[in-house]
Amino acid sequence: MASFFPAALENLIDGFASLPGIGRKSAQRLAFHVLSLPAEEAESFANAVLEAKRNVHTCPVCQNLTDGDLCPVCASETRDRTTVCVVSEPRDVLSIERSREYRGLYHVLHGALSPMNHVGPDDLRIRELLERVAQGEIREVIMATNPDTEGDATAMYISRLLRPFGVKVTRLGFGVPVGSNLEYADDATMLKALEGRREM
Repeated sequence: MASFFPAALENLIDGFASLPGIGRKSAQRLAFHVLSLPAEEAESFANAVLEAKRNVHTCPVCQNLTDGDLCPVCASETRDRTTVCVVSEPRDVLSIERSREYRGLYHVLHGALSPMNHVGPDDLRIRELLERVAQGEIREVIMATNPDTEGDATAMYISRLLRPFGVKVTRLGFGVPVGSNLEYADDATMLKALEGRREM
């Protein structure tokens, strides 16, 4: 089918449409919005994307996103270094931090086990977690993966790998509905989930 738009605009629409959760209509709206911006704002937006891509990387300790040597949590001297909360995605760290109750460290897996989507153990940052636990300072690992099929499978798989280390492995408790995402949990719900965690 012939395109009604110039090639450069089609490329911009295709770029937006490749983002997760953005359909073709939304991609067109975003592309037209970008075109309507003054040149300085459009350039600023493009530079923000490039700067984030250049400067943001994973923390060598917890695998969270940072633009420094270490992320702020790992760099903090006031955090409890005997507890690690394992989450699927960097945005889950923010959800737990909003509760203002958790004072330990984090470990970000960057996904969850999903055979249907061809995501296996080697695709996640599990090896880095095992290396941290092997150093001996960690006493408890809180599995805070999403309460859905993939999250539960990931939590169970990692808890089995951690058994030889003799650390306490707990799972977030009640408060987070089954099948939901941590990113949508409110502060009170997240607090209840942290308080009600159970041993695996």
